[in-house]
Amino acid sequence: MLLHGPSPMQVAIDSAWEFQGLTFPNPAVGCSVVDVHGKIISVGVHEKAGEPHAEVNALQMAFALLKDDSSILLLSDSVTIHDYLIHKHDNIFTDCTLYVTLEPCAHHGKTPSCALLIKELGIKKVVVGHKDPNADAAGGISILEESGCEVEIAEECELRANDLLKPFITWQKKPYVTFKWAQRLDGTIDGGTISSQLSRINVHAMRDVSDLIVIGGETVRSDRPTLDARLVDGKVCDVLIYSRQTEFDKTIPLFDVEGRNVYIASSLERIKNYKNILIEGGPAMFEATKNIVDSYLCFVAPKSGGTIRFTNEKDDFRILHSQTSGGDVMMWMELQK
Repeated sequence: MLLHGPSPMQVAIDSAWEFQGLTFPNPAVGCSVVDVHGKIISVGVHEKAGEPHAEVNALQMAFALLKDDSSILLLSDSVTIHDYLIHKHDNIFTDCTLYVTLEPCAHHGKTPSCALLIKELGIKKVVVGHKDPNADAAGGISILEESGCEVEIAEECELRANDLLKPFITWQKKPYVTFKWAQRLDGTIDGGTISSQLSRINVHAMRDVSDLIVIGGETVRSDRPTLDARLVDGKVCDVLIYSRQTEFDKTIPLFDVEGRNVYIASSLERIKNYKNILIEGGPAMFEATKNIVDSYLCFVAPKSGGTIRFTNEKDDFRILHSQTSGGDVMMWMELQK
């Protein structure tokens, strides 16, 4: 009996989820390059705004493998990679198919147009997970079809592609709010460090692209956090302490971060002034923010200990994606309304 693995589009989607929350203001995107026999040659993802798009990273790796030319892997700038591929491709991609979670971009912004690159490389078929909702970047499908490339929409992956794209769609219209917490297998969330080093690095990378971190007053007093992005040498973002009490020990590290605004308020109105918000909290914050949170991110560590647990027995989640993170289980979820 033949065992079939995940489809190229599923591989692209799963790969993109590894960078969900890290690409703001761009979407997380994945791309698989498949040969004439249906074998996946390479997979690429968009890792950070301003850096190469998923299609470029996937084609760069595919070129290195198909041409046995590792020199292309030394290139990191989008324009340089585009030019290298266009001038040296020698029609090696003609029989390849691209599976990309989002319509290839048509415009030249911080990076060149992926649709024009695909056209120049002579790729004959592209399978798209979701059309681009951004009018400034849309139009890639038209460019490809006009060049003779067959474009197919992967309708069977529509829900998963939409889940992946939800932050990008949302923050074009309103603030996007993610609620993050870490817990042990027994559900406890207190008593010292819980998640792995890799999980903490991931959270710091999310802080690096966040505009605002929201945290409860009791958590500030008990944990005395810094709430910076030092593990990724990232930027500083503002902090909103959600608390009825306004007096805090100003020697708590988060107050001593240069370039940061720290607000203390008994309401969450200030969130409206930001675009990408990360809430880090426990049960009380969870209850207080249900009506404004768009997605939930939970790190479950394979250990026990502590005493404080979530007690929200009536709430159910839909898991959007799960993966391992340094021994932890990392789950993206949305609350079932």
